Formats: sequence, structure tokens, C-alpha cells
Amino acid sequence: MKPIVTTPDPRLRARSTKVSEVNDEILGIIDDMVKASLAWEKEHPYEISAAMAAPQLGINKRIIIIRDDLDDKENNTFTTLLNPEIIRTEGRPIKDYEGCLSVPEIYGMVSRPSKAKIKALLPDGREVRLRTQDFLARTLQHEIDHLNGILFIDHIKDDPTAFYRLDEHGDMQPLNYETEVKNNLNLFPEE
Repeated sequence: MKPIVTTPDPRLRARSTKVSEVNDEILGIIDDMVKASLAWEKEHPYEISAAMAAPQLGINKRIIIIRDDLDDKENNTFTTLLNPEIIRTEGRPIKDYEGCLSVPEIYGMVSRPSKAKIKALLPDGREVRLRTQDFLARTLQHEIDHLNGILFIDHIKDDPTAFYRLDEHGDMQPLNYETEVKNNLNLFPEE
């Protein structure tokens, strides 16, 4: 199983290439993504691995997996979306916590549109169009950002009050931006 890559790995900042055909290599990547996602989750009792993008395993292909039930940690099935695109976002921007397997121990209060229309391919070649809202819309926007070399922290890097960490009880605690985020974690690429 491939390890999850974390910041500042440059592969997280690269644009991913389209998947042109589903072959054994692509199916293997998808399988590795599911395994890595579930293995991470076992080590994090207060968190759920809702989704993953291929760049998080160091593979710059336009592949994401998303959990079939975002509220049920016992449901270990995922849907794979290939070459997903955001067609349109709409709705009032909503701020909510986001975390990322590739940004260890850091969470952020990120503003995103509450609705997103997504176009993608399923592994069997069928095209799907999804009208999503709330947590599903947020999750898909987060994962599609990964395919474009964007991390959730990029949306909040200029807001020193937007960064958090989970404490030992699973509660969010604010981080000191200067000492715990900006200077010590090497999260942001050189400007």
C-alpha cells in the first residue's frame, strides 16, 4: 500500500493529468486509495476519511474516491470519480471546518459555496452529473482542488484566525498562526 503524502511534498502542488482509459494500473490506484483512506481512519478515532484524491498518494492523475455514506464510519464503500470537473457552484458561501489527510493535524475554517454541480466519469466509462449541496458539495470541491494542486489551507492562508487542531478529546482548538502554522509547518510554497 502506498503511503499518504503530506505537505510540503511538491506532488500535492502539481496539476493532475486526465485518465484516458481504465486499465489495471488505474484500478490498482483506486484500490490503493481506498486501502490508504481506511488505514488512516483506523489511526484517527475522532475523524472520518470522507474522500481522497490520487495526488495524496503521489499520483498526479485525475481520480478521486468519495465515501458512499459520509456520516457512517462503518460503511467502508467508496465511489470513484474520474476526471471530475466543477461545472458550476452556487448558493451562499458557508464557512465550516475542513481537514485533509495530506495536511496532518491542521484544520481550517474554509468558506465554500453550498452547492456544486459536478461532471465526471465512472470507472465503467459512464458520465455522471451530480447536483450536490452541503457537506457533499464541500467534500467534492476540496478533492477537485487537489487535482489542481490546491490545498484547503490555500483558501485561508491570509486569515490567521482560521487554523485549528483537534485536542485529545476530539475538540477543535485554535492555533497560533505565527508560531504553530506559518513558521513551523512549511505548509505554503514559496511565493
